[in-house]
Amino acid sequence: MERGITRLDWVDMAKGLSIFLVVIMYCASSVGEDTGQIGFLHWTIAFAMPFRMPEFFLLSGLFLGNVIARPWRAYADRRVVHYFYFYALWALIHILFKEALVGREPLGAATSLAWAVVSPYGVLWFIYMLGIMGLASKFLHDIKAPHLGLLAIAALLQMASIQTGSYLVDQFAAYFVYFYAGYVLAPQIFRLAAWAADHTTAALALLAAWALSNAVMVFSPGFHIDPVHIQMGWAALPGLHLIMALAGSLAIVIVASLLVKLPWMAWLKWLGSKSLVVYVAFVLPMGIARIALLRFGIDNPNIVSLITMVVAITSPLLLWWIVQRVGFGRFLFERPAWAHLPGTRREKPMAAVPAE
Repeated sequence: MERGITRLDWVDMAKGLSIFLVVIMYCASSVGEDTGQIGFLHWTIAFAMPFRMPEFFLLSGLFLGNVIARPWRAYADRRVVHYFYFYALWALIHILFKEALVGREPLGAATSLAWAVVSPYGVLWFIYMLGIMGLASKFLHDIKAPHLGLLAIAALLQMASIQTGSYLVDQFAAYFVYFYAGYVLAPQIFRLAAWAADHTTAALALLAAWALSNAVMVFSPGFHIDPVHIQMGWAALPGLHLIMALAGSLAIVIVASLLVKLPWMAWLKWLGSKSLVVYVAFVLPMGIARIALLRFGIDNPNIVSLITMVVAITSPLLLWWIVQRVGFGRFLFERPAWAHLPGTRREKPMAAVPAE
């Protein structure tokens, strides 16, 4: 969070929901691939497919307006280098562990490291793209490009379903509209959150109508689900996909605004404040837990998925807790002083702010 900006409870709550959806998706697909079976998490993630990643990008753009007018060096330090540091560090850890250590393929690991510079690596693609989108947004701001015009162009890029073969280009085209919408429409989104907090009954009714329409669009003709892949129905259609993604993202805002009223849900808000911790580190324990369970003969997709999800979420938090206690390894979750651009004000690093 930027200095002088107060954390908003509903934003952290929304991030908590977001990181759950991300982990659920990877748990479901990996367990499905290994067992050849479909579990309940597959159906959960199928419902969330229209908005699972769009809402993460929308949340990421919410506070861009607070920093985008800064000089390039100060801006780049906070909105570009910040993300690239964590991407580079954890891509190195993932590749060395999975390919050099476990896979015993040092040449393959070296190749993956080289490609990771120009093509987002694995689950870390989201963090890589935040840095790229931060760069693009600053450039567009400085040339005074019209917000609504850019939003329209970004929407056209998303609807075009661009497939160039470059993961960077394709993911930028697919998701920049949501990041930029979070930036441009931030005042309206904050007002929506405030309205939902003050009008619980109406907000619940709106959510019920959205949930029904989202289910109809996802599970309509054309829907297909197998252990590894999910194909949406009408919600996959160009234009309709964009609408459903934005609607689902706003639904997450409303849900988060309502959940903050429930004291027993404070854990989800805390989890959201540590979402970067979970995001960068959940893949390795997820894989270890899944493989261990299957080798012990536990192959029920629901049991394996659930246990794997719990391990994937709690293990990074346990590692973060240990790091805080022993004081060693903080560079894993906090950007050290040397990783700041020269001449920028070195604020105390924040360990778990992936999306401001």
